[in-house]
Amino acid sequence: MGGILNYFAHDTAIIDAGAQIGTDTRIWHWVHVCAGALIGERCSLGQNVFVGNKVIIGNNVKIQNNVSVYDNVTLEDDVFCGPSMVFTNVYNPRSAVSRKDEYRNTLVKRGATLGANCTIICGNTIGQYAFIGAGSVVNHDVPDFALMVGVPARQIGWMSRYGERLDLSEDGETTCPHTGERYQLKNGQCYLFGPEDVQDKSWTPTVED
Repeated sequence: MGGILNYFAHDTAIIDAGAQIGTDTRIWHWVHVCAGALIGERCSLGQNVFVGNKVIIGNNVKIQNNVSVYDNVTLEDDVFCGPSMVFTNVYNPRSAVSRKDEYRNTLVKRGATLGANCTIICGNTIGQYAFIGAGSVVNHDVPDFALMVGVPARQIGWMSRYGERLDLSEDGETTCPHTGERYQLKNGQCYLFGPEDVQDKSWTPTVED
């Protein structure tokens, strides 16, 4: 790798030449980062993580053990990927049929949590601060702040940025007791108002072909 690194990589990690990795990111045992990967600052990649070439990872992203982030996956800032959760990039894979030109993009927006052992089917977008329960299978787009559980995943509520369930039903408002942020449910969508309104401020990069 040569030179002075501005990130930490364990001796067992494989970082292919060309990978771009931000300051203070930590890369642990048996991780493989491919040459085309773009990884932001202050990230943590746990044991046995794989990061493909056409992958963009924002700042302060936590990827727990045994997660493979395949081509055409983008993770915005502050995303959490739980242990052994799964991304895909081909919708109908066959070993004998090459479908590398059919990869579907997956976007996980700022602050979302993907619980342990959940699966995100390719071609979908996970909204800001959405919360995917452990073991769930997501096969469609997920709204901002949505709480999703089950196989296939269904929405059962709303989650705050702080990571706790909001008391919202039908159109109405509630306040997070921890942060003072105010949430409003209107026409089936959850909106945040408060000391820092983060709506429409999420970094949305694109994966280059």
